[in-house]
Amino acid sequence: MKRWLGSAVALIAMSVLAPVMAQTAVKPAVVYSTGGKFDKSFNEGVSAGAEKFKKETNIAVAEFEPSNETQFEQALRRFSQRGQDPIIAVGFSQAVALEKIAKEFPKTRFTIIDSVVNLPNVQSVVFKEQEGSFLVGVLAALASKTGKIGFVGGMDIPLVRRFQCGFEQGIKYANPNAELVSNMTGTTPAAWNDPGRGAELAKGQFDRGVDVVYAAAGSTGIGILQAAKDRGKLGIGVDSNQNHLHPGTMLTSMLKRVDLATYNSFKAAQTGQWKGGVQVLGLKDGGVDWALDKDNEKLITPAMKAKVDAAKADIVSGKIVVHDYMSNNSCKP
Repeated sequence: MKRWLGSAVALIAMSVLAPVMAQTAVKPAVVYSTGGKFDKSFNEGVSAGAEKFKKETNIAVAEFEPSNETQFEQALRRFSQRGQDPIIAVGFSQAVALEKIAKEFPKTRFTIIDSVVNLPNVQSVVFKEQEGSFLVGVLAALASKTGKIGFVGGMDIPLVRRFQCGFEQGIKYANPNAELVSNMTGTTPAAWNDPGRGAELAKGQFDRGVDVVYAAAGSTGIGILQAAKDRGKLGIGVDSNQNHLHPGTMLTSMLKRVDLATYNSFKAAQTGQWKGGVQVLGLKDGGVDWALDKDNEKLITPAMKAKVDAAKADIVSGKIVVHDYMSNNSCKP
């Protein structure tokens, strides 16, 4: 009887410890995009995912904030040499550097967000930004009183045009007669970190009758959203939930779950489930969405919510197909 009880206790102990035993030691790291870790948008979303993993596991996450793109390769190599694994490379601008370093360190696992690097030790996570942008476009059209809606992008690249194109489709879905006024901040990476220029562009749009503006410009968006508040216009945030920045003038935010991509990469590595390859996250996968909380709930009427919820359901089911600008470098199919 004692022998049987001893065996039973041992089996129970093994079953309880199994999940712990399945976990492997990891030394995660993040190389952020330019614009700063606390940009209240893209980088900060990644930081939130890393912080969640850290709090849950008590495992430190090494981080580096580059001041310019020339530091990407150096940072990725240094982390690799130190045995950090997995390493998150934030942003499409790191693709060239990552491809080089991933080949030098084939046993190190890398995750790149917003670009695709086809190597066995690289996990590429991209998003259907056009789907989330469609939803906030619907809300913009329904909230606008002038029928003129603005978009201010960061660096003028196909990825940002994808945001703009999805936004425009959502606007036209809700109001075919609405007009979109669009500007890009610049053609270099500096466009992601120029709040002053963003504010100027937004003010120019307001002078033309725009009363709702979507900021898809990294930390440049801080200036855009501030200008909206100052002029009594409505702003739409991006990537992270930015509703809290200016409660009362923030219509919503287009959520891009880079926090989830970051957390999932670290967690999968820890549990031995990490895999290379490409992940494409859209509405159906919970990769993009729109934000509704205490800071903007008074701006979203029941009719607006019903309209955007219906559009979301139709996109998820495939009834509405949001055209991807990057499929043909055009907003027309």
